[in-house]
Amino acid sequence: MDAAAPGSILVYDQIAKNKRETWLLFAGFILILGGLVGAFVYAFQAPPFVFIVAMTSLALYALFAYFAADRVVLTVSGAHEVTKEEEWEYVRRVENLCIGAGLPMPRTWVLEDTAPNAFATGRDPKHAHVVVTRGLLQKLTPAELEAVLAHEISHIANYDIRVMTIAAVLVGVVALAADVALRWTARGAGRRRSYRERNAGLAQPLLLALAIVAAILAPLVAQVLKFAISRRREFLADASGALLCRNPYALADALEKIAADPEPLEAANKATAHLYIANPLKGHESFLNNLFSTHPPIEERVRILRSL
Repeated sequence: MDAAAPGSILVYDQIAKNKRETWLLFAGFILILGGLVGAFVYAFQAPPFVFIVAMTSLALYALFAYFAADRVVLTVSGAHEVTKEEEWEYVRRVENLCIGAGLPMPRTWVLEDTAPNAFATGRDPKHAHVVVTRGLLQKLTPAELEAVLAHEISHIANYDIRVMTIAAVLVGVVALAADVALRWTARGAGRRRSYRERNAGLAQPLLLALAIVAAILAPLVAQVLKFAISRRREFLADASGALLCRNPYALADALEKIAADPEPLEAANKATAHLYIANPLKGHESFLNNLFSTHPPIEERVRILRSL
């Protein structure tokens, strides 16, 4: 096999790299959640069963949210389901790409908004949904539309939809745990006489202070991890989508066209923005863009696609 040209990127290398980095970041969620609960249990010298009960309760909450997440996203977006008879070109291309990828046919939806964008959601390929805006169907060429759909189907094939659903749920679980911990402290758990008598030295108040700081910072760190995972997922889906449609230039052109469109997507919000192929919140860039952005820079994605 001939060596790759200088400056080129091998698709399989890009896929492997992004998978490794995503799961490393994902492991950070578990450490944050377990560390937060453990910090308060240790600071208050609670018995071990409290830690077990707390983690079990949070796990049950996460499980419920996981199975309901796709329905919530579809309801919030305001999309409506379409059939091949209603949207022949769109649904036919999804069907053809799924046949090529060896995937079951996802349910297809259209969001009636003129801003071009798309996303996939669900928990696995058998329970997947592809959503495109009316603007995407109207403003892209057939090759660009197919490339965008290949990107979204790659999210399904790579189980990105599951990873991002779990990541979003875990952010909520961490925020819930932090809120409960802070409310418990605010109501006097750390000021009760029994606590003071049992922990008369300086060590326990210090541990309590550190636990409170952890509860304040944990949701922020969890959100940053979710954004980092989202950026990794987009790079992976770009590479996989280019492999599926065999046309990385069409995907690069589509991304440039979507990014250049000035219209904001009215149905999008900060909770669902990370799902879309490109950031739908126009004009809401963060000052710490590289840290808090839900998507990698379009310029970087286009550069990689054109070098594949």
